Amino acid sequence: MSRRFEAFTQVLERARASRGAALMGICNVTPDSFSDGGRHFTPEAARARVDELLAEGADIVDIGGESTRPGAVPVSAADQIGRVLEVVRYAVSRGACVSVDTACAEVAAATLDVGACVVNDVSCLRDEALAGVAAAAGAPLVLMHARGTQEQMGGFGRCPEDAYGDVVQDVCAEWKAAAYRARSRGVRGERLVMDPGFGFAKSARHSAELLSRLAEVVRAVGVPVAVGASRKSFLTAADADAPPGERLGASIAAALLAVRAGAAIVRVHDVRATRQALELTRRMAGRGAL
Repeated sequence: MSRRFEAFTQVLERARASRGAALMGICNVTPDSFSDGGRHFTPEAARARVDELLAEGADIVDIGGESTRPGAVPVSAADQIGRVLEVVRYAVSRGACVSVDTACAEVAAATLDVGACVVNDVSCLRDEALAGVAAAAGAPLVLMHARGTQEQMGGFGRCPEDAYGDVVQDVCAEWKAAAYRARSRGVRGERLVMDPGFGFAKSARHSAELLSRLAEVVRAVGVPVAVGASRKSFLTAADADAPPGERLGASIAAALLAVRAGAAIVRVHDVRATRQALELTRRMAGRGAL
């Protein structure tokens, strides 16, 4: 077992035993992310965000230097590395299990070299070289379902309703194809994590259906499932006028539903609030009372 995979497995097992799922806290070192773009863009702000995530109980710190919002323009590997490398190094020095949020093999290699543990690819392996980098490092690889690039995506859940036949079956089939390509580049099957990609080339209805049928996804893919619903636009079904920063209640509800359906990881902006909800739910279910 590789050192990175062993560390990741230990984090996942501890978190699932204590609260049902691991909490992946988001650190966007970008000027233009959909929810918190610019807030953590400077090195000082990014380091402070890492400290905040760890203090709130994040099991994994997910650091990215390229916005994945619909319509976002690509960021060069050099610029991504310039944004995130020292932040990753700092998070590792704080003892964090770090995932790097990138679709670029060069960025993954640079951050793994300074101690990142996990590669989080939101492109569904658009660049197969990324899998080779993860395999060589023995790093877990999160493959998120997506179609096309961020530049090509319609904004905030605007995707044709007929883009999928059965959204669960189609997403799982396309993800399995990407997983096969990853395995062909050396990634062991047990080191893969699946993310259904809420909001990525999906309408609000598609994302809502994936959440409501997440147990089917978990059974179909046979690997740990990560869910990133936090603050996304499909949550406005509960509050049509809520901007991203005011979707906390719906984000927590989505996390609870995902964990109940078998998700192993929830990727969130609001770590403390989500942790409280998961831990209280776990206590109540186990004891029937506090």
